[in-house]
Amino acid sequence: MSLSPQFLDEIRARTTLSTLIGKSVKLTKAGREYKACCPFHNEKSPSFYVNDDKGFYHCFGCSAHGDAIRFLTESQGLPFIDAVKELAAAAGMEMPAPDPRAAERHERELGLHEVTGAAERWFVDQLGGIEGAEARAYLKRRGIDEALQKAFGIGFAPDSRGKLKAALKQYGDGPLVETGMLIQVEGKEPYDRFRGRVMIPIRDQRGRTIAFGGRILDTGEPKYLNSPETPLFDKGRSLFNIDRAGPASRKADRIIVVEGYMDVIALAKAGIDEAVAPLGTALTEGQMERLWRLADAPILCFDGDKAGQKAALRAAQRAFPILQPGKSLGFITLPGGQDPDDFLKANGRDAFEAYLARPRSIIDIVWDAEAADIDSANPDDRANLRFKLDEFAATCPNQIIAAEYKRAFRDMFYEQFGWKKQERVAIANATLRTKATEQTPLPEMFMRALLIGLSRQPQLIGKHAEEIAQLEIEDKELSNWHRAIFNAAITRPGLDSDAMESILDSLKLTARQRRGIQAELPYSFLKPGTPSEDASMQLSGMIEQLSRGQAIREEWNRLEAQLVADLSEADYQAVESALKTLRLAEAELRERGYKISGISAEG
Repeated sequence: MSLSPQFLDEIRARTTLSTLIGKSVKLTKAGREYKACCPFHNEKSPSFYVNDDKGFYHCFGCSAHGDAIRFLTESQGLPFIDAVKELAAAAGMEMPAPDPRAAERHERELGLHEVTGAAERWFVDQLGGIEGAEARAYLKRRGIDEALQKAFGIGFAPDSRGKLKAALKQYGDGPLVETGMLIQVEGKEPYDRFRGRVMIPIRDQRGRTIAFGGRILDTGEPKYLNSPETPLFDKGRSLFNIDRAGPASRKADRIIVVEGYMDVIALAKAGIDEAVAPLGTALTEGQMERLWRLADAPILCFDGDKAGQKAALRAAQRAFPILQPGKSLGFITLPGGQDPDDFLKANGRDAFEAYLARPRSIIDIVWDAEAADIDSANPDDRANLRFKLDEFAATCPNQIIAAEYKRAFRDMFYEQFGWKKQERVAIANATLRTKATEQTPLPEMFMRALLIGLSRQPQLIGKHAEEIAQLEIEDKELSNWHRAIFNAAITRPGLDSDAMESILDSLKLTARQRRGIQAELPYSFLKPGTPSEDASMQLSGMIEQLSRGQAIREEWNRLEAQLVADLSEADYQAVESALKTLRLAEAELRERGYKISGISAEG
């Protein structure tokens, strides 16, 4: 079915958003808007606003934002087309005539859903029958009681090549083959795919069975057998337990990803329903996009073995190129090679929740993987590490995210191999003790120390030419100093510190600007006896920190200017998300004592 933008706009225009949302959320009039406690996250003070004039809602606490269609898809878990149908019916509008081919495909899918639903019911019946005794014993050993069996629709496929085929013969071999229930071999009769296995249905977001996973009872391969790709089942976009986890995630304000069916069921047994699992493959981009609709930072839980560590790195690498502001991933790794099922049995829910409360970031996962085996004393190894980390950061097309990750990796590099955090904090705190006001782009003492350092190590100017060239300096004499050393280093790359000193003498800087470096000694790269390599690394870090603060301030001003313009809803949301990312970046710098003028902590 093709829905034109005009049709969707008409639905939005005919829908009073406050009336729609007011059916499930208690709204209070607030001027020309309505406010409420946000339905998408737990809060005590209202930060959720509904604007009928503009036709969108926005939460200033969790950044939930959207229109009438988005509200139904997010709050009730409806597929897009079902949300549109519901709003169209309420508005007295006829849905567009379906495309004949689409209608035919829809009818065929309805028939296939009927087949998979019938198969699920048959498997459940077999589990309760005589042939299901061994399967029931297996489930009991795994601690999966009848309540869990019913919640997940667990059944049993007898070890037979034709019992399912005979039981569902009214549907014919064609639909059974098409849904993956039978295997068709050319020249032979189709036969049952699943034999001698505990059967776990895979459902879509609406709770309709679309495929199965079968777990063998005894030894044998494969341990798990999944349905093949079918018109109903796209393995790369489907997630086990999405039907139960979707609503649960909105209440818990999180979504957890584990490796397999039994891990999901073990978490449900412990009272954690907001868990899903990919289906025998690494987490795909399509699955990540579905997860981000449920939570800004899905938590990926991997087994604590080498395979689990590799899976975490693969997930980080696949997620990063599609990362958007405000979206990320969290990672937890369980100890001793345990999976969630084993860990919960041994330690209980509280211990598992403690891990969930401290997820690691994409940055941590990538750093650990790349820095694990390098020789920290070998400059080639360190250079290769920086290259790999920069290369990873560059894989994200969003320039703000790429720049922030690059700088975060550099911070970790300096922390590990050179410019320690306490030194960076000391530099920033010394900067704040100057008489510079917030209106000064770069405090005078900070800038003067940087220029002294560059004058003594002019070889760094070429390495950081772009960042140094763009630094904003209000003080006229310091600006002349900056321009002189930059031009000299660029035009004469082999310039040494003595030659630079003679150039500076020609500037006739005042005593206030060229006084001895004693006043700048809080900056460790100027202290006597600091090794040249350490001083260079520390000075490079200072340049990056200055450039980072300035870039954040400039981007903040640009985005704030956009907010006063007449933006579309999508553009408004994009700007808000970008500002949220900048607030986080600014907060990180502020922790080190570097104040960025014009950006408040509250935004």
